Amino acid sequence: MTAVLRTEVSSPVSVGLGDLIRLKPAGETIRLSTPRVRASSVGGHLSPFKGRGVEFDESRPYQAGDDLRTIDWRVTARTGKPHTKVFREERNRPVFVWIDMRATMRFATRGVYKSVVAAEMAALLAWSAIANGDQLGGLVFGDSEHHELRPRLGRRAALRLLQLVADSSAWSGEAAGGGGVTSHALLRMTRVTRPGSMLFLLADFADLDGDAERHVRQLAARSDVFLIHIYDPIEAELPPPGRYRIQTAMQTFTIDTSDAAARERHRNAFVSRRDRLLAMAGMPGVRLLSVATNEDPYRVLLQHFSKA
Repeated sequence: MTAVLRTEVSSPVSVGLGDLIRLKPAGETIRLSTPRVRASSVGGHLSPFKGRGVEFDESRPYQAGDDLRTIDWRVTARTGKPHTKVFREERNRPVFVWIDMRATMRFATRGVYKSVVAAEMAALLAWSAIANGDQLGGLVFGDSEHHELRPRLGRRAALRLLQLVADSSAWSGEAAGGGGVTSHALLRMTRVTRPGSMLFLLADFADLDGDAERHVRQLAARSDVFLIHIYDPIEAELPPPGRYRIQTAMQTFTIDTSDAAARERHRNAFVSRRDRLLAMAGMPGVRLLSVATNEDPYRVLLQHFSKA
């Protein structure tokens, strides 16, 4: 499937369950994997993670990108060359999709709302996981709601998750809540995920703090973590000097971009958030994907994962 998925979505500001179900054929063409996970047959993944459900399979020469935690020091000492341990997972790998549906996600100046991008990404990842024979779980949260789904196999697991996304009160314009929501939602993930899981965190990460970073580090200690940063182009760079009317889900207002100092502060704020995410992606087991509201999420995923 090579068509741009924007034509599949009925509205740039909301999605329905039908929109997300229509992404099933595209999602099924994506093979979720990492440099440290080798896919064999459907439902069978080789993973380097230790813990319940994995067993040692073999040692092989170290390759760029391998997790330093999995170095086989005995073989390395014996051969004089670095080797990595590879572990075989004994059960279907859990895939968790963590989705931010708060008010800050209901915004875009190009393409579709950030929340629509998150919903599309969630659908593609969900259908990919099910097609790969993985268990699918999730956590969907907004400013005033929080839903957790424990991992399950099969199409019904995907439909449960996508129904939660489609039914989210975010589409009806719930008010923005207080700070610390991202940190709390990540804390919940540390309590429900299993060793050897693959975690996809879909958000604009507008309120990253030290607690959130600590929770990501805890998650990465036993799972693969993908930070999927969703942003609107205007968040990265203001338009040329002038006056512009901006409409969000909550209000309409005018911005003046003539002040060079204000433009620089705006740019620096985005760069600071991006640099913080890049620093987190430097942790073992953490990777960063970025997607703008005017980009096709299917193409973005294919840049990082192979076709099935």
